[in-house]
Amino acid sequence: MFKQIWLWLGRLLGRVLLLLLVLGLTGAALGYAYYGWKFSGPVASEEQIPADESAHTEAIIEDAIRVVEQHRSDTRVLRDAHAKAHGCVKAEVRVRSDLAPQWQHGVLREPGKTWQAWMRLSNGNAYPQFDRVRDARGMGLKLLDVPGEKLLGTAAEQDFVMFNHPTFFVRDVAQYRQNFAAQAKGEKVMAFFPSADPRTWELRHLLIALQTLSPAPETPLASTYSSIAPFKLGPQVIKYRVIPASANCPTYSPPAQNRELPNFLRNALYQQLSADRVDACFALQVQAQNPAYYMPIEDPSVAWDESISPFVTVADIRVPAQDFDSREQNVLCDNLSFNPWHALPEHQPLGGINRLRKAVYEAVSVYRHARNHAPSSETPQ
Repeated sequence: MFKQIWLWLGRLLGRVLLLLLVLGLTGAALGYAYYGWKFSGPVASEEQIPADESAHTEAIIEDAIRVVEQHRSDTRVLRDAHAKAHGCVKAEVRVRSDLAPQWQHGVLREPGKTWQAWMRLSNGNAYPQFDRVRDARGMGLKLLDVPGEKLLGTAAEQDFVMFNHPTFFVRDVAQYRQNFAAQAKGEKVMAFFPSADPRTWELRHLLIALQTLSPAPETPLASTYSSIAPFKLGPQVIKYRVIPASANCPTYSPPAQNRELPNFLRNALYQQLSADRVDACFALQVQAQNPAYYMPIEDPSVAWDESISPFVTVADIRVPAQDFDSREQNVLCDNLSFNPWHALPEHQPLGGINRLRKAVYEAVSVYRHARNHAPSSETPQ
């Protein structure tokens, strides 16, 4: 009798597992078919601005100010994101001598031109946590002594703001408002499940967020950093990225770091540049939009297909060996503001997330500098 019961239970379990497998495969097939249909071209080659975007932006600024106050260090107000820097280092950005004419716009107008720059490498969190914690990693690149009228501010600077994942975990400003408000209240997971209605769940964006929160690299000089959102490059729409280019620099194998130390990424940066005196190299690349395919301007959660539009190297970046970890330089770095709208018109940021950055970055920067009694000039002398 027990044998018959066990056989019956075994057959039942087998049928349930088979049913679940069939349902899972069917769901996956439907999902692929749906996203294959949804993510198909053509797309607009111009911005599409929602009517309610400005209202969402104002609400996000209020939340961002609240976050910087919550996460201040003693009496010092930190950034609302990427608060912890591994270092602020001097860099040189050299436009490729053989650059094709189609890319020769803005700071890339003159092939062979070398720009002096500041590079800030950071963790993504709004609170300075241990480097071993899974997190996004960011790069801010500020080209100096760039002539010409800028889209924002009067300083002679051209900024590039990137982080180490090719896509963002929200599609637009409205979703960012809901997501950021939830995270500001400490509800990180629920930020992707705004209600009990499964139609409001953002599973794909949750997966992007989990992929973005990656383990720390051996060194911040070994990561790829992406602009995520698109920009103009003259008449074209492009995305940027910066990739390591070790072939352009002396061979270097970074020593293993003690990952239990809170700031081992700063230690790795110091070890290569200051102790071992070895330069680091990157390449600045661009990817052009092809609007005949699904390469949207307004949705940074979608990667542009590299098989259709490959990245092209437009400039080489060298971080020379240097002493950077001084109190004076760390304070200077903390007072720098990186904003993609510190830009020539030929590099105008595009899309909702970039429009949001313009308002939020400026508001938080003004608030932070005022609270910290920082110098009004953001340009290092």
